[in-house]
Amino acid sequence: MNVTSDRVKSLPPYIFSRFQQKKKELEARGVDVIDLGIGAPDLPTPDFIIEEMYKEAKKPENHRYSPYKGCKEFREAVASFYQNRFQVELDPETEVLTLIGSKEGIAHLISAVTNPGDSVLIPDPGYPVYQSAVYLAGAEPTHLPLNPQQGYTPAFEQIPAETLKNARLMLLNYPGNPTAATAELDTFLKAVSIASTYDIALAHDSAYNLVTFDGYEAPSLMQVPGAKNIAVEFGSLSKSFNMTGWRIGYVVGNQEIIRAISTVKSNVDTGQFLPIQKAAARALTGDLTVVRQNNAIYKSRMEKMADALQKIGIHIEKPRGTFFIWAPVPEGYTSMEFADRLLEETGVIVTPGTAFGPSGEGYFRLSLSVPTDRLEEAVKRMNGLKTGGDRK
Repeated sequence: MNVTSDRVKSLPPYIFSRFQQKKKELEARGVDVIDLGIGAPDLPTPDFIIEEMYKEAKKPENHRYSPYKGCKEFREAVASFYQNRFQVELDPETEVLTLIGSKEGIAHLISAVTNPGDSVLIPDPGYPVYQSAVYLAGAEPTHLPLNPQQGYTPAFEQIPAETLKNARLMLLNYPGNPTAATAELDTFLKAVSIASTYDIALAHDSAYNLVTFDGYEAPSLMQVPGAKNIAVEFGSLSKSFNMTGWRIGYVVGNQEIIRAISTVKSNVDTGQFLPIQKAAARALTGDLTVVRQNNAIYKSRMEKMADALQKIGIHIEKPRGTFFIWAPVPEGYTSMEFADRLLEETGVIVTPGTAFGPSGEGYFRLSLSVPTDRLEEAVKRMNGLKTGGDRK
C-alpha cells in the first residue's frame, strides 16, 4: 500500500539520519564512535531550572492545557529579557508567542505566511530544516548566498532584483549554523531595508544568540528601527541553557505574522507543558551566570580544537559564537568523501558541508558539544588519518 504523500516523498534525505545509522552499525561491531555531528549540548540543565520545574509540576493546576499563545509568565519573561538585553520593548500579549522549540515555530511560520509556489530565501549554507520546512509547506526554496570573504554575511548584491520581487519570505540565522558566523547590527539594517523595499517578510533564527565569546554579544534583529513592521525573531533555550529536550522557545516581533503562526499552532498543537514554560521564565529572568559559565567551556574547547586542527593542516577562522567549527576539508576530498572516510577509519562523525546546501561543498562542520577529553581523542584519530594527497 502506498500511503506516503508526494510532498513527503519529495523531501531531500535527512543526512544526519544516514550518519546515525552508520554509527549504530559501527558500534554494533565494537567501534568506539565519537559523534561530533549533532549540536546537542552535553552540559547539564542548570539545577535552578530543574528545581523550578519540579516545584511547578507539583501544582495540579499546571497539568491542564496551556493557553495557545503560552502562559503569561513566560511571555512576560521573554519581553523582560528583550528589554534588559537589547533595550527592545515588546508587548507580551501581541508581540510574543510561546513555541515548542524554535524548530517547530520556523516550520509553522512558513506554512503561516506562504502559499504553494511562493519563493522563500534560505541561507546557503544553512540549517537543513529551513529547506525541508519550505518543501513541506509547498513553497519553493531559493538560496540566499552568503559571502565567506565577509564572514558569511548575506551577499545581497548578488541577488537579482527579479528574485527579490518574487520572494515572499527571507530567513536569516546569526550566530549561524553551520558556519558559526556572527553578524553586526549593520547586517540586519541592510536586511530590513531590502525586505521593506521588496515587501518581503523577514525572519531571524536566533537560537544561538547567547552562545558567544571573546567579548562579542549578538545583536537582535528587533533593534533595527522598523523591524517590527515586517519581521519576527525566533529564540530558544535549548542551546544557551542546555534544554534541548525540554522543547521551549519563542517568536517575537510583527503582530500580524505572530497571529498567523498562532493560528497554525492552535490547530495542530496545544502548547508546551506549563511547568516547563514557568521554569523557562525563571531561566530568562535570571542573571545569565550559567550561560557565561557554559560559554567559557565552549570557548576553551574551541581554542583547543582550533589549535589541534591547525597542527594537522586544517586552518579555520576561530568563531565568536555557537559551539560549531566550520572547517575546510583536506585537499583531495569532497565533503562527503572526507566525512565518510573519517567515520570508517577513525570512528569520528562530522557533518559534511553539503548537508547545509550546495555552497557547503569543500567544508565540514564539527560540534564542540562533547566532553573535552573526547574532543582531544577525536583530534588524535583525525591526525592519524592520511591526508588527501596520500590517498590511494
